[in-house]
Amino acid sequence: MPRGVFIEKRQPGSFTIEFKAKAVQLVRSSGKSVTMVAADLDLAVSASRSWVRQAEVDEGGGKAGALTSDEKSKLAQLRAESRGLKKERKTRKTR
Repeated sequence: MPRGVFIEKRQPGSFTIEFKAKAVQLVRSSGKSVTMVAADLDLAVSASRSWVRQAEVDEGGGKAGALTSDEKSKLAQLRAESRGLKKERKTRKTR
């Protein structure tokens, strides 16, 4: 890469659900590989591949025991709630 040329890095999670769905649909309908579609969209192959896998799980496929997007969201919510309760309990113990 030439000196003085900077590539702006994206923030994790900066893609909308709609964008991810369109990328997955493009992989499925174009006949191109995940790698080729990722290159076309200037995406990391690993991100694109994980979106395709997650879509399969959300549609009832994928590995046994894999969590759907809704289940992952609920799990994250419960973990955050647990952290808050642990922090609150710790605060009350120190009083």
